[in-house]
Amino acid sequence: MNARVNSSILLELIMASVSLANVVKYYGKIKTIDNVNLEIASREFIVLVGPSGCGKSTLLRMIAGLEDVNSGEIKIEDKDVTQTNAGARGVSMVFQSYALYPHMTVRENLAFGLKNIKIPKQEIADRIANASNILQLDNYLERLPQHLSGGQRQRVAIGRSIVSRSKVFLFDEPLSNLDAALRIQMRQEIGKLHERLGKTTIYVTHDQTEAMTLADRIVILNQGRIEQIGTPEEVYNHPANLFVAGFIGAPKINLFNAVYEQDGYVNINGLRFFIPRLVNLDLAMGAVLTLAIRPEHFSLTNSTELSLAVKTDITEMHGDSTVVLFSSTEHGTLQMKVPYQLKLSVGEDVTIGASCEHILVFDEHGQAIHGES
Repeated sequence: MNARVNSSILLELIMASVSLANVVKYYGKIKTIDNVNLEIASREFIVLVGPSGCGKSTLLRMIAGLEDVNSGEIKIEDKDVTQTNAGARGVSMVFQSYALYPHMTVRENLAFGLKNIKIPKQEIADRIANASNILQLDNYLERLPQHLSGGQRQRVAIGRSIVSRSKVFLFDEPLSNLDAALRIQMRQEIGKLHERLGKTTIYVTHDQTEAMTLADRIVILNQGRIEQIGTPEEVYNHPANLFVAGFIGAPKINLFNAVYEQDGYVNINGLRFFIPRLVNLDLAMGAVLTLAIRPEHFSLTNSTELSLAVKTDITEMHGDSTVVLFSSTEHGTLQMKVPYQLKLSVGEDVTIGASCEHILVFDEHGQAIHGES
């Protein structure tokens, strides 16, 4: 296939925006998607994450046309497709289970959908050659799926989307059936594929590493509602609320109940300290707050703005880092993530601290309070 044809394929693949406006979905009387609004730019890689049952796969299937929309509007390339059949939306979907025909070779699996819509034989051959080259499947085209590894089967499933020349690429937890090493390899391959094709991609996963490494923006869902939309850096370092702060990040973020005093001072169980960015905010004396500190932002020191006396309970080796669980009479169980070289003994009394710039603050409703650093 010559360069001119390849170029036209790439242009066809990348030009698609997706818009969801006030989208609602009911199963019986249960509202599973609650007034979702989302704008996805052409070529963008969006990842949908959230706890089990939050509606992320349902939302993906609604975009694909596999689930009805009770109210609201879905547009692809500014065209209303809310009531359009799945096959006419210009989207393709890669499932967790790959969904390959077991009695067909790789080549036949790639060609099957194209034959059904009467694409000419030579064009089918050209599309398969192009996809096979991109996905490095040339040596597997005559094999049956049973003779492929999990990663190879996943590449074939992706190849069917490429040959279809769909406008939007949808992934529904595509790597969850793979072992850890293969999951990393396929995650990197999907990232490279997006860089090469620039196809608008919407990707559902429960794996935060996939979300943080692949996404241009992450959409965090909870009980059918969007809690936050942002870049990986934004949702990690500037969570919109306590749900996002607690959901994004592993190990889990440390939480403290606090009370605002005045002039930037807060109190957690009798420990009083100063957070400069709260000084100029309109916070009432006695306001209930929640403070949050990520495990990697604690250190062994008593010279920071916040210092806590704790006892070492458990140490967990994670290769390049160690997660230490501490107990504290006043603050319960806390976690700290440190370089693996740091050794602590179970039962050892230590002081841990964090600087105020790393302390996230939330109001009594769980909404983030930012202020100026």
